[in-house]
Amino acid sequence: MKQRKVPMRSCSVTNEKFPKLELLRVIRTPEGNVIIETDKNGKTNGRGAYLKKDIEVIEKAQKTKILEKKLEIKIPDSIYDDLKEMI
Repeated sequence: MKQRKVPMRSCSVTNEKFPKLELLRVIRTPEGNVIIETDKNGKTNGRGAYLKKDIEVIEKAQKTKILEKKLEIKIPDSIYDDLKEMI
């Protein structure tokens, strides 16, 4: 049986590479909303940024506003709170 390739993605804060399923994806939809992808297929439309599942990484992303730069939109604090709850 053929082995499937595991997609790798980089964390936006640490630039470390991880398998796609080990990261959280924050998405700016075409309508301009910011959401956290909860489904495992990774097919939600929009511009996405990946974050390592670590409280320190999320706090650093909030402090440095790296998600706002990557997604080119203002990120509400509620998104960061939701990310921390998911971990």
